[in-house]
Amino acid sequence: MSKAAEMLPRARIPYGTWGSSYFPAWQTSALAEVNIGQFAGESMNRIMGLRKVPTSEIEYLVIGSTIPWHWKFWNAPLVASCMGHRVPGYHVEQACATGLQAALLGGAEIQAGAHDVVGVLTFDRTSDSPVGVFPERRAHERTQAIADVWDNFGFDPATGNAMITAAGITARKYKVDRRETDDVAYHRHQQYFKAKESCFLNRVLVPLDVLNVQGRPLGRIDDDLGVRKLTHGGLRAMRELDTCVTSGTQTHASDGMACLLITSKEKAQELSPRPEIDIQFVGKTETRTQPSLMPEAPAFAVQKLLDRIGLTMADMAVVKNHNPFAVNDVIFSQLLSYDWRKMNNSGCPLVWGHPQGPTLTRVLIEALEEAVDLGGGYALVFGCAAGDVGIASVLKVS
Repeated sequence: MSKAAEMLPRARIPYGTWGSSYFPAWQTSALAEVNIGQFAGESMNRIMGLRKVPTSEIEYLVIGSTIPWHWKFWNAPLVASCMGHRVPGYHVEQACATGLQAALLGGAEIQAGAHDVVGVLTFDRTSDSPVGVFPERRAHERTQAIADVWDNFGFDPATGNAMITAAGITARKYKVDRRETDDVAYHRHQQYFKAKESCFLNRVLVPLDVLNVQGRPLGRIDDDLGVRKLTHGGLRAMRELDTCVTSGTQTHASDGMACLLITSKEKAQELSPRPEIDIQFVGKTETRTQPSLMPEAPAFAVQKLLDRIGLTMADMAVVKNHNPFAVNDVIFSQLLSYDWRKMNNSGCPLVWGHPQGPTLTRVLIEALEEAVDLGGGYALVFGCAAGDVGIASVLKVS
């Protein structure tokens, strides 16, 4: 018997009280020039204004980011001040799972009865990420400098492997065919451009202006810069960087923010432009697999979650994931016996990039919009985090 809809029964996501910036690729936009925490707070204010939700309704703020930014010590209260509404809150960080984890924690705040309206705001700037200097008394190098993005992506201290190596190792374990990963990448790009041409993404993505300290324009963030149309021939010709991994079958570093509200049922009906739409949290789980086998971890998390809530893949109206490598989708398809062509109908991080913190928040928002278009149903959102962790959540739209 299904146990669905038992998680966070008090919490709701009010339809339409959300939005995301575009995700321009590393060093391609004015976002490379700004304090991303300040930009995120100001952008949430702008997005809530467009959604006709006064920021004064927000009682608490959960923020999520993974890359150090200037004045990060001051955390959610600083970002709230940049949003123009002084409320308390805290910061959460779980690598690429941050965007989904922040939304779930916002739901937990509502469920606990601590608040009726929680803002969830996630962001990251991979461009010009800082270099940290760490005193290390137990190492032969007494001082170590670490470039936050590139050194961490290139070296898992638990295994010594890079993230791209984890994709290659897992591809070899499952005997993935290079032709299939090329096919996945091509199909995912087609899905993205179809969603863009249909204006579906206009309901999620908000053009935002970036100003300098004098208030003069630095640039307008109005495109997922770095996304290019691919051909089958072009993909086939790309050099293999590791097993089944090429520049076309992996994501790219980018910058951006995304936000949404989590509320009580009563507040959701008050704040949503379509109060008849009800969005509930059904379930969530995480798993950890063996070292450097990250691409299989999300599939294990999904299977564990479905078993726990008594649903199957056939029950899912929308399936959408964070897929830094096309390998992830091929392995998910193998392990869950699910056609990867039915996933990610409006695009995915493989195509539009990987700013880490807001990645799964944008995935979640797009999944909910797609479920509404279908007339409701279960939406499965999942992804990976760091070297070998998978996270999955199911929501119900009715």
